[in-house]
Amino acid sequence: MAKKDPGGTDAAETVSRRDFFKTVGVGSLATSVLTAADAEAQATAPRAVGPGDVPIRLTINGRAQSLTVEPRMTLLDAVRNELEHTGSKRVCDRGSCGACTMIVDGRAIYSCSTLAIESQGKNIRTIEGLSSGNTLHPVQQAFWEHDGLMCGFCTPGFVMATVALLEKIPNPTPEQARKHLDGNICRCGTYVGVLQAALTTKGVARG
Repeated sequence: MAKKDPGGTDAAETVSRRDFFKTVGVGSLATSVLTAADAEAQATAPRAVGPGDVPIRLTINGRAQSLTVEPRMTLLDAVRNELEHTGSKRVCDRGSCGACTMIVDGRAIYSCSTLAIESQGKNIRTIEGLSSGNTLHPVQQAFWEHDGLMCGFCTPGFVMATVALLEKIPNPTPEQARKHLDGNICRCGTYVGVLQAALTTKGVARG
């Protein structure tokens, strides 16, 4: 038979009042900690948007533009289809050819792989923003002088990538130029002209 304590309770089943409240206290504390952590996670989590159209505001070539897009829309689609800046081209549509290259906050990016909604508050530059009236940007002029274009589909992306390069490195070596432009593809094979344009362009201000 199980031993009994003086109060008549089985010793094996004895739980002191102090032990009971300790257990309850620890459980309550753990619950409160988890609840606080969940609340903090919810407060810092990105706000869900969509699936319908949402209003966004993009700064394109120094001009703020308001538009309404699906959250899944890429920057390329927003700029081409909604704002009608069609200089940036859709070619591979998977971030491997560079035809859609834009400059965002000083960096050359693939706009076909960048969400428009994530581009808010950033300085976005497209090929349309380079020239001033009838005066070409120095990189555009160099491409023309060195015959760095044929069919033209890859040209806007190459020009924007070259601008980003020269704003970072005004006098690049051939190796630096090749490294910075190797994310762009020309199926017509104008690489010699593109490289010459990148190496001979002068007058590009450091970004």
